[in-house]
Amino acid sequence: MRKISIRKLHEATGRLVREAANEPYVVTDRGRPVAVLGPVEALPKKHTAFRDRKLLPAFKRLPKIPGDSTIGISEDRDRF
Repeated sequence: MRKISIRKLHEATGRLVREAANEPYVVTDRGRPVAVLGPVEALPKKHTAFRDRKLLPAFKRLPKIPGDSTIGISEDRDRF
């Protein structure tokens, strides 16, 4: 992976971004790596949205607690 300083990135942003589509750059700040500039395909996959997650089997075995749990949470919060 090629290295580029923040200063050089600032000076030639358009050209470097287009080049990064083919080969990523490590962006450095005073020689210390701080970011990676690369193609969109190289991005990690998004995590599953919380509402779409499946409950793990261990949690399914927990006993059901009747009532609204938000009431207890609100009471605890309001005590402080």
